[in-house]
Amino acid sequence: MDGPFAENQDFEVNSWIKFGMHLGVSAALHPYEYSKTLIQLGYEPIAAIPGKSWSGKPIMKLPNIFQYTGHIKRIDGFYGCYRGLAPKLVGSVVAMVVSERVADKLGLNQLEENKHDTDLSEEDEYAQFKQKLKRDIVVTVSGIVASHPFHVISVRMMAQFIGRETLYRSIAGSIVEIWKTEGISGFFAGLVPKLLADVACLVLSSSAIYIVNKFFIKDKLARQYNGALMQFSCSSLLYPLLVVSTCSTVSGSRLMAGQPPIMPAYANWVDCWNDLQARKELKRGGSLIWRTQIRRTPRISDGFVPLPSLARYQ
Repeated sequence: MDGPFAENQDFEVNSWIKFGMHLGVSAALHPYEYSKTLIQLGYEPIAAIPGKSWSGKPIMKLPNIFQYTGHIKRIDGFYGCYRGLAPKLVGSVVAMVVSERVADKLGLNQLEENKHDTDLSEEDEYAQFKQKLKRDIVVTVSGIVASHPFHVISVRMMAQFIGRETLYRSIAGSIVEIWKTEGISGFFAGLVPKLLADVACLVLSSSAIYIVNKFFIKDKLARQYNGALMQFSCSSLLYPLLVVSTCSTVSGSRLMAGQPPIMPAYANWVDCWNDLQARKELKRGGSLIWRTQIRRTPRISDGFVPLPSLARYQ
């Protein structure tokens, strides 16, 4: 069948194929995301070793993301590196379905790529930019809110590595655990900083890409590189909010990773931000290859607290 209906069907099929490929890549890279989550929580199970900076200055080097992942594999085995993957994938599917339906209900149809977008007038180009940005904001916000409970479960499953708990074994069991101990608010722990980071990154990068492409770049290939550069720059700028979100997601739970002395008791995400900022740890996990030990500000009441003994899950 030819015509608009067939084109829409093909467009939807292509969208789902791209989404499936995205899920595959996400699953393949999960062990490194797992390691990054533990780093964001401030957990460093491998002692730093002496080294030198690019300028030759003596520093203490922490293990890179590959060494960190190797440590998790040695403790929990190959399959242990994929703890937290199931709720993560379920959350991605929920975000995709819910966000698309919300956008369609609001009449924000997805714009197909226009091969002749360079021929558009300034008014049409600006109108297209506004429509796309409006839709992207709706899709981002609705997707994050709908999938956040699964994100909380995924992060807490991974955080169990620190204290060796088994409170979050399955999605159903995790839902019961959060509901009994924290209520409905527990499913949305860390939501606000995550929303702020993703929405701000979307608005800033989209606006910057539009302005630069309009006034400075006309070549299509150069525009693609510009888009990637702007997104990377904005995500790096807002990265501290993601660290705060990860810590807030675990804070308040029964996990050792979210309780003193490993993590202070935070009243809210702003309190978490202030604490990490004071200790200069808002960027932890931002560099995954070249990592150096952060000099922490000493606390008056600090005492020696040994790390939990590590053993395989039974």
